Amino acid sequence: FHLQAKRRTDNEYWAYDTTSISSASELLRQVQYGKNKEDDKMPQLNLALVFGEESNLPFYYRKLAGNVPDCRTLLHLLSEFDVLGFPKAKMVMDRGFYSEANINELLKNHIKFLISTKMTISFVRNELDVIYDGFRDAAHFYDEYGLYAHTVPIEWEYRQKRPYKKDVLTDKKRCYLHLYYNIEQAAEEEVTFDRHLMKLRRELLEDRRVADNETQYQKYFLYKDTPKRGVQVSVIQDAVNRDKRYLGYFTLLGNEKMDAMQALETYRNKDAVEKAFGNLKERLSMRRMLVSSEKSLDGKLFIQFIALIYLSYIKKRMQEKRLFGTYTLQEVFDKLDSIECYENQGRQMRVSEVTAKQRQLYLDMGITPPKSSL
Repeated sequence: FHLQAKRRTDNEYWAYDTTSISSASELLRQVQYGKNKEDDKMPQLNLALVFGEESNLPFYYRKLAGNVPDCRTLLHLLSEFDVLGFPKAKMVMDRGFYSEANINELLKNHIKFLISTKMTISFVRNELDVIYDGFRDAAHFYDEYGLYAHTVPIEWEYRQKRPYKKDVLTDKKRCYLHLYYNIEQAAEEEVTFDRHLMKLRRELLEDRRVADNETQYQKYFLYKDTPKRGVQVSVIQDAVNRDKRYLGYFTLLGNEKMDAMQALETYRNKDAVEKAFGNLKERLSMRRMLVSSEKSLDGKLFIQFIALIYLSYIKKRMQEKRLFGTYTLQEVFDKLDSIECYENQGRQMRVSEVTAKQRQLYLDMGITPPKSSL
């Protein structure tokens, strides 16, 4: 990991994310029931991965217990970076990693970050409310992205517990809140919201209350059950309107000065790590672990990580050489897979015929083509 980190591009953002991998094993201690990102009902272990956004290559992974939430993993990651001697990082993460404690820790370690936040957070709504009426003015519309955007400088209420002094250090740290509005997203979210609202109402009317929905019942509905009129359910419109006000908006929080579009592009580059998880699960057959011992698990994860580096590099080179207009990733593998190698003890390895197209693919990847010995 230490050597890999040195090969990353200077000043690039590092995308950090986790994924869940299901397992039926009862012998792996980290296989636990937790929040599965693919709604699989099986127990799981989680895999954390760090990906360079400019290099487009992974350089760190770690297995986690399946019941550890994302926001609890960041502190350990930062301590790992310190032990490995990584340079001061720039981290980009989704909203699952957001918490006040994590932001304070990132600031404490002088790490640049960009993280998605939920619209339900009070300080986010308060900042949006100040500029809400003029948010969708034409001057704030970005045609290339089809959305409206603002960047607001804010003062983060920094808190640091100091156990040795048994006190809490407080300060104000400059951060930047990037706010976005997408009218198409707003329409979709409103339909989804109304459908969910009607589903909750039917559950109340038909006396099929779900324990997990009790908070929402109380928030959005007035419920009466009288002997004469029976069950009556009415919507608390003020509560509905209050939440609908923020549909279609999304936010990013960072501590490096940049405009809203720079922040959005940096965040969207995070999909490199999400695609890497897709490659691990689909192309490298990791949708299920299919191992039953800790040593086998460690070995498989290591080999798959090395394979992911190769896979990510090949994909990056194909993009740079614009090969995706001619080949898919699988077609490149199929094209080169027909080259055979023959080994005999005490003799030099022999390579089968290499065609002109195969040689060109090797050259496009920046690799010296093998010389045919037949």
